Amino acid sequence: MYKIFINNTPLYLMQTDAVSMDWKNQAKSLVMPYIDKKSLFWYIDKLEKNQGMNYILLHSKDLEALWADFKSIYKIIRAAGGVVENAEGKTLLIFRRDFWDLPKGKIDKGESVEHAAVREVQEETGIQQIELLHQIQTTYHTYQQKEKRILKETFWFSMKTQETTLTPQAEEDIEQAIWVDVKTFITPELPIYKNILEVLNT
Repeated sequence: MYKIFINNTPLYLMQTDAVSMDWKNQAKSLVMPYIDKKSLFWYIDKLEKNQGMNYILLHSKDLEALWADFKSIYKIIRAAGGVVENAEGKTLLIFRRDFWDLPKGKIDKGESVEHAAVREVQEETGIQQIELLHQIQTTYHTYQQKEKRILKETFWFSMKTQETTLTPQAEEDIEQAIWVDVKTFITPELPIYKNILEVLNT
């Protein structure tokens, strides 16, 4: 299964025989067989223009062919980032462009995903001493840039640090970098992307 956030709403791509009635019976959802690339544009447009749905699920007997068709519509950017905890068990969050987020950034040519994840955390938050633990998951979300559709594939890693002083990277529009107790800080009203919530809840 692939899960891609489009306009903060998930598009699921699944193998046909994995789709149960539970998926089909959910409110404000759409579950459809994949027909062709033309129909795929229609579903993408619907999610880009509408925030009223819980999700759209497209299924196919050939999931990898569906995934390949989806990716062919986008320019793919690979990124990496981290969920960093300090000695008190608090998690590092940044505030950028009106949303709470996790530090992340593009992977440079020839750079490993692990090195990119650590480097981006260092650059965006000022922390230098980071212990890289393990990969948490990979997320996908889309956006538009200069009328081009972008698919961002982000590799997330769990990290630890003994440092506490944070210096947000202003040139990347980061206004704040703070340590939080995720369980008490996250509320339904908090401006935070759904894919970031998933990473925090992993």
